[in-house]
Amino acid sequence: MTTTSRPHNVRPFLKMHGLGNDFVIFDGRQTPLDLSVAQARAVADRKRGVGCDQIITLQPSSVGQIFMRIQNADGSEVDACGNATRCVARLIMDEMGTDNTTIETGAGLLRAARQDNLITVDMGIPKLGWSDIPLARENDTLHVDFQCAMLSDPVAVNVGNPHVVFFVDNIATIPLEDLGPQIEHDALFPERVNVSIAEVKSRDNIILRVWERGAGITEACGTAACATIVAASLRGLVDRVATVNLAGGVLNMSWDDHDHIHMTGPATPTFMGEVFLREGP
Repeated sequence: MTTTSRPHNVRPFLKMHGLGNDFVIFDGRQTPLDLSVAQARAVADRKRGVGCDQIITLQPSSVGQIFMRIQNADGSEVDACGNATRCVARLIMDEMGTDNTTIETGAGLLRAARQDNLITVDMGIPKLGWSDIPLARENDTLHVDFQCAMLSDPVAVNVGNPHVVFFVDNIATIPLEDLGPQIEHDALFPERVNVSIAEVKSRDNIILRVWERGAGITEACGTAACATIVAASLRGLVDRVATVNLAGGVLNMSWDDHDHIHMTGPATPTFMGEVFLREGP
């Protein structure tokens, strides 16, 4: 991805996805790019723009091989995105001709490796303190005092961004499209929150649906899978290695003895193009 001579408001991009969680990736290393909220929304618009769940801008890093700026479809900026990390890791490894890389994010430095066309990212150590999520008031994060309709008693986990995970008996009966935005914007979550509903099928198998903060329902969410393996392990529902099944496919998750979360899954390029960066409709 290189920037050649073109109007200043036209930029090349690469479209990628991780299990259907899709991204527009801009290269801002040689020619800096600072997308406004309005520009990010316009790019993410599936009818009037390119269309995506998140916009990624690659920037120089002094500690990793790349810094990854992440903006949601609503233009808000976040510190972590697991599926996007795998996509950027593949892009950088392809570019460098290697099977290992380090990616700097707002949540810290993440290490990635490739084997058999799958990308594994060490997503680091989860935060479990109520003020680290953050929650608006003191709470037991293993059993948060919160209810919205039929959803209650979630686990709260921060894996670079805030998550609540609700365990349910039948995931198909939960109207996440209605409850997700209510929970995301509840006053208990001052930075809003990602909302997961999880159905544990066995000690090593989980079905997961996710309402992503700033993006809505997505086909997959890597950080939600990270939060879920931690939450399910802490509740004693699964072992520390499990398969997480999302609408877009499967992530292999592990939470090791040093409390690092490892996420393994595919990262797929789809197409390249150019987009006119505008400020409105």
